[in-house]
Amino acid sequence: MSGESVIQLLLLDDHTLFRVMLSRLLDTNSAFHVVAQCSTTPEALKALAEHRVDLALLDYDLGNRETGFDFIRAAREAKYRGRIFIVTAGMADADYIRALGHGVCGIFLKSSSPELLLEAIQKVMAGETWIDQNCLRTLMEAVNDQAVDVRRNELSDRERHVLRGVFSGWSNKEIGAKLAISEASVKSALQQLFLKTGVRTRSQLVRVALEEYGSVWGPLP
Repeated sequence: MSGESVIQLLLLDDHTLFRVMLSRLLDTNSAFHVVAQCSTTPEALKALAEHRVDLALLDYDLGNRETGFDFIRAAREAKYRGRIFIVTAGMADADYIRALGHGVCGIFLKSSSPELLLEAIQKVMAGETWIDQNCLRTLMEAVNDQAVDVRRNELSDRERHVLRGVFSGWSNKEIGAKLAISEASVKSALQQLFLKTGVRTRSQLVRVALEEYGSVWGPLP
């Protein structure tokens, strides 16, 4: 595998043991290379200036009253254009939605398996949005408890099922296989979802759905 095709990773977590173990796990896969391990936002920003970083993996709670949002804001101000993926033990319900609103490509819970993390990284680098299933259930319960003004059009059954696939982090091909429909039909349903929600990307679609899905479109299939 050429150097250009290797995914360059930055790790930001205030727990040294977890950070070192994660780095070792990632470096065992030839598709990944950890260019920097950092414990604070200033360290991570320095690393961004010194290395090409395709994906920043960071914890939400960085200690000393610092959160992942502090890094996200600072990284964007520094013109970082790579992807940002939160790997956390847990967050408040509102912070899950806030993270997606900040443009993170995924949320992964530390209680999940290492193998699943490797899969998740590959998915987000392929342009997908990854939301841990346990996190998704928590989010949907929170959203379903909220009253939201009806501003979106109703979805067809197919669109709702395709949306569920997007929530699950599946590719168009995987969604088609699960629903026994063609990949072209999946793309068509996604285009309709983009039109009805007024968004342009899967990440934006997930965020809008989390904010409005429960009372506007009914329960997920």
